[in-house]
Amino acid sequence: MAMSGARTIAICGAGLMGHGIALSLARAGHRVHAYDPDAATRASLRARVRDSLTLLKAGGDEIERTIARIDAFDDLGASVTGADYVFEAAPEQLAVKQKAFAEIEAAAPAHCIFASNTSVIPITSIMGGLGTRARALGTHWWNPPHLIPLVEVIRTEWTCEAAMEAMVGLLAGVGKQPVRVEKDIPGFVGNRLQHALWREAVSLVENGVCSAEAVDAVIRASFGRRLAVLGPLENADLVGTDLTLDIHENVLFDLESRRGPSPYLRGLVAAGKLGVKTGEGFMKWPPGAADQTRARVVDYLLAIEALLDAPPRRRRNRSQGRT
Repeated sequence: MAMSGARTIAICGAGLMGHGIALSLARAGHRVHAYDPDAATRASLRARVRDSLTLLKAGGDEIERTIARIDAFDDLGASVTGADYVFEAAPEQLAVKQKAFAEIEAAAPAHCIFASNTSVIPITSIMGGLGTRARALGTHWWNPPHLIPLVEVIRTEWTCEAAMEAMVGLLAGVGKQPVRVEKDIPGFVGNRLQHALWREAVSLVENGVCSAEAVDAVIRASFGRRLAVLGPLENADLVGTDLTLDIHENVLFDLESRRGPSPYLRGLVAAGKLGVKTGEGFMKWPPGAADQTRARVVDYLLAIEALLDAPPRRRRNRSQGRT
């Protein structure tokens, strides 16, 4: 399964995640076959890729070369014929993903590696019905996939090492940071960590400790600022595992530990307070606020990427207040 050079890669689903995955792969020189059952999604694919590349400040020639490597397909079987890799980016519905892979397996060549892009659904559940499960694995790309470097690569009990190595190599080759997840568990690594934080955040609001706005302000203006360059276990070593143990002895017993979703969260959903889509969730969203928030996130991601790519001396000088 070892592969090198430009490959043909099929994307099953050309929506929010699929277009970013297609962009990342095509920009690195691979040929992309993007399938989607929706005609409007197929028709808008290249325009959305162009918009994203423009946002990334790519040059005109690079944009045109990238777009030229992407073809939209209305037939899933045709899109995977001759493919070296398939990334499924269908909706987060188990039955939909299972059906897609049954069709993919019937049409894809024997050497093709299958990857399901899902946030929380166990890969084992998605791939269990395949006849060739050794070449199947999970890849969790983060939204927006063309801006977030991490991709989790999830092994199932059947995935062979050659498939894992080939996928890690492909992702590293397109500039991503692949992280191997050796056990297929719900939420993998990233979403387990993220939603442990979210559970405590909801609990603080539910119990009247502070407002939703205060929770987000505390995270953004304190430890959230250093998370991009200092992971929690690295930080624990810096402060000392002994101090970390002392802190845990005095706070873990009081953290939210319910196994199910918060009644407060269930109440918001029952009341139709669905967040941006209805104008109110944990907080109110007046017209235009969501677009401003999304723009702020993109600007931050681009800025931090530029900072991390800067030479070390320049980074040190910035941290000391010099240019």
